[in-house]
This record gives sequence, C-alpha cells and structure tokens, in this order.
Amino acid sequence: MTPAQNVHFLSETDLWYTPQGFFDKYNAIYNFTTDVCALPSNAKCQNFYCPEQDGLKQEWKGNCWMNPPYGKVIKDWMKKAYESSLNGATVVCLVPARTDTHWWHDYVIKGEVEFIKGRLKFGGSKNSAPFPSAVVVFKGKV
Repeated sequence: MTPAQNVHFLSETDLWYTPQGFFDKYNAIYNFTTDVCALPSNAKCQNFYCPEQDGLKQEWKGNCWMNPPYGKVIKDWMKKAYESSLNGATVVCLVPARTDTHWWHDYVIKGEVEFIKGRLKFGGSKNSAPFPSAVVVFKGKV
C-alpha cells in the first residue's frame, strides 16, 4: 500500500469525536436523553455510557445519540440501535457512509438515512475525515 493509500484505508483510531455544532443541529430536533457510546471527555448528553459501562449491554430508552467506534465493532452498535428502536427508543447514529458493508445492508437500510454533504471535521481535528458520513435514524416503534 502506498502512503497515499494509507490515509484512505488506515486510521490511528476508530473513535471520531462528534463536532459540537453538528450534534446541536440534531439535538434541537430530537432532544437527546442519552449518549449511548461516549467517553467522559466527549459525551454529548448528561446521561451517557462509557466503555466501562458498555453501552451494548445497557437498555436504551428515549431519544439516544450514537457515534460508535468506526472499526469492526460498528456492526454490533448498529444492530443494538436497530433492535432498541423496536423496543421504543429512537436512536440517531452518526456513521461512516460505507454502503458496501454487511452492517449497512443488514441494519442501516431499515432506518432513515441522510447523507452528509462534504466531509465532517471531527472533534479538534485540523483536517476533514477521510470518508463520507451519514446520519441514520431508527425511530422507536411500539
């Protein structure tokens, strides 16, 4: 892999901190109660689940914000978001627009999808992300 390709396929982290202004736009619509996948330093809601609490093991209720790790575990987070909506939670997910993946076809297409124009500049980064993003909304169904 050439150095030019590295920037597109590799990352030092799978954690991408949500830009505050971007979150604020969706919070104005959904009035989030819980950030289901956060670190104490980047939580967007007063109520949040950090890695020690493992949001995947928690019951998600109300209106939830989710910006999951973007690595291989993203499929587990998307499954949890979709299943939580079947139990009444509304989950708004900020994810990479990876339309060629199994998790996209297994879960994302069951929600409402908004493709983000341009590339987001994630929390404190000098550069925009090397990938396109999408917001997926799973509206609570009971």
